[in-house]
Amino acid sequence: MSGFRSHVTRPDLDSLELLVTVAELGSLSAASSALGIAQPNASRQLSRLERRLGVRVFDRGARGSEPTAEGRVAIEHARRVLDAADGLVEQVRYSAGHGPVRIVASQTIAEHLMPIFLASLAAELPGVPATFEVENTAGVISALRRARADLGFIEGGETPGDLDSCVIGHDHLVAVVAPIHPWAEDESIRSSGVDAEQLAATALIVREEGSGTREVLATALAPRPVAEPAMVLHSNAAVRTAVAGGAGCALLSELVVAADLREGRLVRIPVRGVNLRRSLRAVWDGPPPERLEPSLRALRGATARG
Repeated sequence: MSGFRSHVTRPDLDSLELLVTVAELGSLSAASSALGIAQPNASRQLSRLERRLGVRVFDRGARGSEPTAEGRVAIEHARRVLDAADGLVEQVRYSAGHGPVRIVASQTIAEHLMPIFLASLAAELPGVPATFEVENTAGVISALRRARADLGFIEGGETPGDLDSCVIGHDHLVAVVAPIHPWAEDESIRSSGVDAEQLAATALIVREEGSGTREVLATALAPRPVAEPAMVLHSNAAVRTAVAGGAGCALLSELVVAADLREGRLVRIPVRGVNLRRSLRAVWDGPPPERLEPSLRALRGATARG
């Protein structure tokens, strides 16, 4: 098979951008104004696009431009093409050491370790913009695979085989309850704790599927049968609030509950026979993030001291 593509009359990116902008703003006049194109030129450009696609993409009327059925398909694909074109530019610039640094981190790392990393990044790469999002571990992996992020941070088990990673530190999950919980009021449990079987049989307050905390807990208790959760919540803060209110027991990172334990809002219950240590990892897809290595070293140093 030849390495050359067969000739196809492809729409140009400017025409696709016009198509999407008309759809978003609702009229050709608004789109042409937003894009800085004279309206007659925009009209000709849209007509040329329709000829290349072989369909009418808008029904134009007094109330504006409404996409046809074929137009809606074209608009959806045009958005993907424009996103891919933007991604191409960003990835090439990033590989050359230019462009923004896009970071996505799971909640525990985002809340407790990212300030260290971002401060180091600003010092090491002054003038280089950075974007930062918070996802659960599954969301971080998805963002990297879809090229929405350059670097991710996760807690939990092994990194998927299609991604690269390095360990930046470790932490532990700890079992916590409110001071009014029966376990907290039982001196023998407060001193000797509960074993894996007791923990597995307890209806716990847990994070959502896809979170690193939930993944580590499930791995630690396997293959024991596990009770249905008392609650499933989507943030560490929500879990802490529920536990402090007396709703039950949860396992959370020692980083997350340190202040609550210190100030007496929560009580730590020892857990016997379960490995609740987990790795904190930086994860990426593609070449090693060399320009970020100084900031990663700073983060590893901070977790080692902690």
